[in-house]
Amino acid sequence: MSKRRRVLFNVVEYAVERELLTANPLPTFKWTAPKVSTGVDRRTVVNPLQARTLLAAVAETKRSGPQLVAFFALMYFAALRPEEAANIRKDNLVLPAEGWGEIHLDEATPYAGSDWTDDGNQRDRRPLKNRAAGEGRIVPSTPELTAHLQEHLAHRRIGADGRLFPGERADELPKLTYMRAWRAARRIAFTPEAAAGPLAAKPYALRHACVSTWLNGGVPATQVAEWAGHSVEVLLKVYAKTLEGQDALARRQVLVALGHRPT
Repeated sequence: MSKRRRVLFNVVEYAVERELLTANPLPTFKWTAPKVSTGVDRRTVVNPLQARTLLAAVAETKRSGPQLVAFFALMYFAALRPEEAANIRKDNLVLPAEGWGEIHLDEATPYAGSDWTDDGNQRDRRPLKNRAAGEGRIVPSTPELTAHLQEHLAHRRIGADGRLFPGERADELPKLTYMRAWRAARRIAFTPEAAAGPLAAKPYALRHACVSTWLNGGVPATQVAEWAGHSVEVLLKVYAKTLEGQDALARRQVLVALGHRPT
């Protein structure tokens, strides 16, 4: 139950107890939740050139920008969620000096606020989304991502616990810090008109762009789902609108199945 509905129920119960109402009217209410779109808006998804331009712009932002290039690169090249990227430690990485590596994910730390965590930290420790406790997943590190991570390991500050992206005053990376850097990078990378629009308005769009790139590149949906931490059903439902050129390909396949020579 949402906080707003919980407050409403408490108000009604108080009114009934004080005899301000003769009966609880809520059971007689009929309400159906409105349908919401679950698909990714293609207008928010960056192409490879735009993504690399944004990463370069992050490096130009003041104070925390250079420290966060690899953080955003993990979202774009490995489809990590922000709470997964924020929790990456050195021992999660299996990297050569260059080339393909691996990222071994074991847990996530979503931002919750200190009032809502058991230990008073800003982030809560959780199992990976859609995974049982203790169940991890392995995501490949492309050569370009490997280069970003090696650069970070060699020249950037690492947390005492091995966390790649510690905060300035705490072990954990505050959401405000990376959001401030992201907004500044968009202003550097985009024209004012583009910056005012939905294109990569939130860092999560980098994950969407990565998954869309994998699918459009022909990587099997089962493999993409494994890397991204989705079920195949949810993957295709969420990313169906980002697939480019699939309609024309499907029409050619239908012609072949009907015994015609495709044009």
